[in-house]
Amino acid sequence: MARRAPRWLRRGLLRVRNALLPAVSLWRRSIQARVVITTMVISALVIGGVGWLMLQGVADGMVEARRNVALSEARAGFSAAQQTLDVSAISDASAETDVLRTLVTDLASRSGSPPSYQVLLEGPLDGTGNADAAVVSSSGIASQSIPDDLARSVAAGDGVAYTFSRMQVDGSDEESAAILVGDVLRMPDGTQSYALYYAFPMADQARTLALVRNSLLYAGLALVLLSSGVAWLVTRQVVTPVRLARRIAERLADGRLEERMVVRGEDDIARLSFSFNRMAESLQRQIRQLEELSRLQHRFVSDVSHELRTPVATVRMAADLLYDNREHYDPASQRSAELLQAELDRFESLLADLLEISRFDAGAARLEVDAVDLVELVEGVCVHYGPLAERHGVELSVVNRDGPAVVEADVRRIERIVRNLVANAIHYSGSDRVELIVAHGPTSAAIAVRDYGVGLEPGQSQLVFNRFWRADPARERSRGGTGLGLAIALEDAVLHGGWLQAWGEPGLGAQFRLTLPKQAGDDPQRSPLPLVPTTSGPDTRRRTGGVR
Repeated sequence: MARRAPRWLRRGLLRVRNALLPAVSLWRRSIQARVVITTMVISALVIGGVGWLMLQGVADGMVEARRNVALSEARAGFSAAQQTLDVSAISDASAETDVLRTLVTDLASRSGSPPSYQVLLEGPLDGTGNADAAVVSSSGIASQSIPDDLARSVAAGDGVAYTFSRMQVDGSDEESAAILVGDVLRMPDGTQSYALYYAFPMADQARTLALVRNSLLYAGLALVLLSSGVAWLVTRQVVTPVRLARRIAERLADGRLEERMVVRGEDDIARLSFSFNRMAESLQRQIRQLEELSRLQHRFVSDVSHELRTPVATVRMAADLLYDNREHYDPASQRSAELLQAELDRFESLLADLLEISRFDAGAARLEVDAVDLVELVEGVCVHYGPLAERHGVELSVVNRDGPAVVEADVRRIERIVRNLVANAIHYSGSDRVELIVAHGPTSAAIAVRDYGVGLEPGQSQLVFNRFWRADPARERSRGGTGLGLAIALEDAVLHGGWLQAWGEPGLGAQFRLTLPKQAGDDPQRSPLPLVPTTSGPDTRRRTGGVR
C-alpha cells in the first residue's frame, strides 16, 4: 500500500492550492485577464530573449576588445623586459634580485594611474637560484592567482600564453576577474629563466556590463508593462461591450425582455449591438406571441373542461339509468349501454386529466406535504391492482432494499404516479412479472417500476412523457389511457423537485424511476437506484437480495 505524504507536505500543498485558486478563477472567468497575462508572458519571454542576446553580444565584444589590448600591451612589455635584462650588468645574486625588482617596478609604472594592469614575476623556473627573487609582485598579487595550466604553458616556453581567471591580492579574500598573460624571461647568461605575468583587471568592463544589464532590465520591464497596458486598453474596448451584452442577455433570460444595448458609432461593436437589439426585439415579439397563444390554449382547455362537466354529468345520469336497466333490453341495446358506460368513464378520465394539465400549465398546482412511507404506498398500490394483475396474468412484487423510506411529499400525487406506472406496466408491457423497487439514501428516495416485457425502442425513453404520445399510433385507444398519464406524472415529480426517468430496451423490458428529495424543497443530488438495471432476468430480486 502506498505511503501517505507527510502532514507538513500536505499542509503546504493545500496552502499553495488555496493561494492559486483566485488566480485560476480569474484566468477562467476573465478574457481580459487572459489576454493581458498572455501578452505579459510573451512580451517578457521575447524581450528577455532579445535582451539576453544583446547582453551576450556586448559582453563578448568587451571581452574581445580587452583581450586584444591586453595581449598587445603584454607583448610590448615582455619585449621591453627582455631587452632590459639583456643589457643589465648582473654580478651576483643580490644584483640579480635588484634588477628583477627594478624591472617589475618599471613595468608596473608604465600602466598609468590608476594602473591598467599588474605585474608578477616568478622563478627561477628550474628551482635553483636566488630564493629572494622567487616571487616579485607590483602590488601584492598572490601567486595562487596564476592557474596551473597557464603556469605550465609558460614554463614550457611556447611563447605568450593567456587565460581568463580570478585575481587575488595578498592579505585579501576578494577576487576579481582578470586576463592573465604570461611569458618567459631569460637571464643574459642563459642559465636561469623567470615567468613574467601581466594581470589585466576587468573591473571596468564588469561595471559597464552591469550598467548595460541594469539598463536592459529596466527597459525590458518598462516595455513589458507598456505592452501589458496596451493589451489591457485594447481588450477593454472589446470586452466591455461583450460584458454589457452578457449582462443584458442574463436580464433577457430572467424575463426582462425590454432590455437593449446602447449603440454608439458605426464600428463592428456598434453593428454587433444593433444586431443584438434586433435579435432581442424578435425574441420578445415571438415570446409574447407564444405566451398569448399559450394563454389562449390554456384558457380554451380550462373553459372547455369546465363547460363540459355539466353536460357530462347529465349524460352520466342518463347512461347510469340505461346501464342499470340493460337486462330489460335486447342484446344489441345491452351492448350499446355497456359501450356507452365504458366510453363515458374514459371521457370523464380524459376530462379530469385535461383539468389537471390546465392547472399545471397555469401554475396553479400546489402540494399538500406530509410524511409518506414509500414502502407502504407501493404495497397499497400492489393490493389495489392485484385483481387487475391477476386477470392479465401478471405477478406484482415489492423489492424493499433499505427498510422504510419516509419522505415529505403529497401522498395523493405520489400515489397517482405509482398507479399510472403500474397500470401501464400491466396493460402494455407484455410482461408476466412487474417489480416495484424501493430504496433510499442520505438525501433522496426512489421508486422503480420494472417489467421484463417488450421494452422501449431507442429514443422512446424521452417521448413517453409527451402528451398524447403512444408507442404504437395504431393501437386502440379503447384499451385504456388518455395519453396524458405520464405527462401528468412527470409534472407531479417536477412539482416535488424530483425526477421521473425511463429506460428500456427491446426484449429486455423497461424501468421507470421516480426520485424524490427526503426533505421538501431540497435537491435530491443523486438517486439511490440506478436508472439502467444491473440485471435483466426475472430473478433480479434474488440476486439483489430484495425482500418481497
